[in-house]
Amino acid sequence: MTTIIQEDFIQSVQNALQYISYYHPLDFVRALHRAWQQEQSPAARDAMAQILINSRMCAEGHRPICQDTGIVTVFLEIGMQVRWDCRDSVEDMVNEAVRRAYQDPDNPLRASIVTDPAGKRINTGDNTPAVIHMKTVPGECVSITLAAKGGGSENKARFAILNPSDNLADWVVEQLPGMGAGWCPPGILGIGIGGTAEKAMLLAKQSLMAPIDIQELQQRGPANRVEELRLEILERVNALGIGAQGLGGLTTVLDVKILDYPTHAASKPVAIIPNCAATRHIHLSLDGSGPVFPEPPPLDAWPEIAWDPTAHSRHVNLDELDRDAIQGWQPGETLLLSGRLLTGRDAAHKRIIECLDNGETLPDGLDFHNRFIYYVGPVDPVGDEVMGPAGPTTATRMDKFTDRLLEETGLIGMIGKAERGPAAIDSIRRHGAVYLIATGGAAYLVARSIRSARVLAWPEMGMEAVYEFEVRDMPVTVAVDSRGESVHQTGPALWKQRIADIPVRSE
Repeated sequence: MTTIIQEDFIQSVQNALQYISYYHPLDFVRALHRAWQQEQSPAARDAMAQILINSRMCAEGHRPICQDTGIVTVFLEIGMQVRWDCRDSVEDMVNEAVRRAYQDPDNPLRASIVTDPAGKRINTGDNTPAVIHMKTVPGECVSITLAAKGGGSENKARFAILNPSDNLADWVVEQLPGMGAGWCPPGILGIGIGGTAEKAMLLAKQSLMAPIDIQELQQRGPANRVEELRLEILERVNALGIGAQGLGGLTTVLDVKILDYPTHAASKPVAIIPNCAATRHIHLSLDGSGPVFPEPPPLDAWPEIAWDPTAHSRHVNLDELDRDAIQGWQPGETLLLSGRLLTGRDAAHKRIIECLDNGETLPDGLDFHNRFIYYVGPVDPVGDEVMGPAGPTTATRMDKFTDRLLEETGLIGMIGKAERGPAAIDSIRRHGAVYLIATGGAAYLVARSIRSARVLAWPEMGMEAVYEFEVRDMPVTVAVDSRGESVHQTGPALWKQRIADIPVRSE
């Protein structure tokens, strides 16, 4: 009979969470590199290059791939012959491992979990609790599958109960345009079919834990209906032309994963959960011989990517801008930003609006006149870092605040990721402002451009506090220009047509 010791279990989960924070699965690296090699859209190719370079930097530096280090999801299969030498429950041991991993002084991970989700939404400070799924199985081992899922991709989950006769592939493809780019494509689609509502969602999440193998499936051909669906959905989704970061291109998804389960004769539950460009998961097995330490992958497994943004980018001094200076920027144009910018996410925007509503003065130093705000919640720095990984968050969450800030504060520009909604685009147009995007999934690369950082307002909000960053050559793309033209609309439309025009090769 296998005996699992408490500290061995905790150490194994803690080690694995640190590991996945800075090591992409190599199957993802290889798949993204293939997509980068084949990509014809310059903007999408540039975004993929940044993600691949960021991935290697994180593997070398042992720093998070993305500033959103995720909500921890754990799947446990506990052998029925396992004996536990523990004082705490399995749930408590998992949460202790999460606590230690996210508070590791050598690589602190961002705490994103809030309690009282329908009320005060107070950050727990250590990223606990995890979401834990357990089942008992025959055997003498404990099988652990871990994932750290970012909010941007998790927020794009979809669910429906279709009629049994409905075309499932049609429904999936119809969902993608509405999901936008907030899930940071290119990534993986996880699809769950059958069971009940909650079972379909769980199947979709579990499907994302499998390695990327769509190329092998394409070569050998499908052996069943699920494999046929995987190939059909992959082809049809990529034909939408959404592309990397929603900029338009050949590859939107690298793989489509499907798990199914028997369901009621009157039902066809279907769930979609996308995995982003910061895909993070790992599988461990404890057999009682001690803690598990995942083996680091060789650094030569990462491709060497030549990327020089200075050759084709406009250099911008943020400290010398006014509204007139940004009128000539074009959608899809690459900029390198230098100078000072402010930061702020959901909670900061809410506090700013409360100040405006109450006629209160904003905190000292928080002056938005002719300034840009960066939607970011960074990771704490370590060593000689100015700031830890600091990639963008999804901009649409700030849409409802945008018009007030542009109207009343003198703000002229915003930086985030993904598309803006119609109301925000209209406000940008009316105020002659602009919206820029940084690459989601390149947080460590972005952080290298930050030369200084200081908290300006509301430090008690942690990663939601307002900072002032001084940056040098921070790479961004013009997503919405001062006339209201959005590259997230024009780019995918252009590439959808180009893909449709590509002749089909006969075998």
